[in-house]
Amino acid sequence: MTFSELGLDQRILEAISYMGFEQATPIQVKAIPEILSGRDLIACAQTGTGKTAAFMLPLLHNMASDPHTGTSTLVIVPTRELAVQIDQQIQAFAYFVPASSMAIYGGGSGSEWETQKNALSKADIIIATPGKLISHINMGNVRFSKLKYLILDEADRMLDMGFYDDIKKIIESLPKKDKL
Repeated sequence: MTFSELGLDQRILEAISYMGFEQATPIQVKAIPEILSGRDLIACAQTGTGKTAAFMLPLLHNMASDPHTGTSTLVIVPTRELAVQIDQQIQAFAYFVPASSMAIYGGGSGSEWETQKNALSKADIIIATPGKLISHINMGNVRFSKLKYLILDEADRMLDMGFYDDIKKIIESLPKKDKL
C-alpha cells in the first residue's frame, strides 16, 4: 500500500517522497489508519520497520490539518540517542508542515538546559528521556496543558531499564482527559 492510499496530508506525502519512500511497511499500514481515526494503539515491530513513521505521520497529518498552539505531542524514549534519532526523523517528515520538535535529554554539558526549558513551552512535539523530563517537571518548566498525544516508544525497554516510577510520575503530571 502506498502512503497516498493512507490518506495523509499532501505536504507530508511530499516530504516522504523526497525521502524516497513510496510503499508503507506492514506496521505503518496497520497503525496509521488507527491513529488517524483517534484510537489508542499498542504496537510491536522489529527494528527498522518504520515504527517512528507509523506513529508520527498520522500525528503530523493531524497537526497539518488542525492548527494548534503549544505542545500537542510528548514522546518518551529510553535513551538520548533515540530521542535525537526521532527528532531528526520528525524534522524530515514535517519539512513542509508547520510543526516544531525538540529532543530533551541529559548527559550533555548542561549548556542545553535553557534551550530545553524554552522548547518545553513552545515546541509542538517534545521527545524526552524520563529523567531529564522529570527534572524539568520538578523545576516547573513543563507546560503540557494542550497535550493531545502521548507516545511511549520502546516502552518495554524503559521498563527493563527501571523507568516504571518515572513514567508513572510523568503521566500523573499530564492534564487529565475528561471522561464522557
